[in-house]
Amino acid sequence: MAARAGLTVDAVTTAAVDLADAVGFEQVTVSALARRLGVQPASLYSHVRGTDDLRTRISVRALEQLGDALALALAGRAGRDALEALVDAVRDYARRHPGRWQATQVPVDVAQAGDAGRRVSALMRGALHGYGLPPQEEVHAVRLLGSTVNGFVRIETSGGFDHSRPDAATSWRRMTAVLDSALRHWPDDDT
Repeated sequence: MAARAGLTVDAVTTAAVDLADAVGFEQVTVSALARRLGVQPASLYSHVRGTDDLRTRISVRALEQLGDALALALAGRAGRDALEALVDAVRDYARRHPGRWQATQVPVDVAQAGDAGRRVSALMRGALHGYGLPPQEEVHAVRLLGSTVNGFVRIETSGGFDHSRPDAATSWRRMTAVLDSALRHWPDDDT
């Protein structure tokens, strides 16, 4: 295979992100990406240190893109409107970009995730400000929100809701209403 001109770290990362959507995040390796790009694996090692580095780059890029989607969805919204915009933006991103979504679900070193991870976290906390939660409760609320949305999305994208009625969209709206109720009635102590 002849080396392809124009390979840069950004081009390699972009191709890896697209590959993750096509084959799944866990299937992305330097060898798989080299095959997709039509180059020898050794050609990629001047741009990435290996598969772990490549997957980290995918995760960071996915967090950046998710942050952009959240910022756009949340602009000018508060309370339940912000909650609905947040969860819908996450679900839409996961459905459009399944491999990238998987990449946002793996642990990434804080130094490597940097601004992208902090931005997603800040946007999630910001979406909850309209609920007036005490600052010490925000982390619990974000964990509730993240685990509920991520669990639903994981089951939905794997086809787990395809065999029953009503459709998943109806359950999604109910789930969002329940989250809104839980956030409005947040307990004020450790009970």
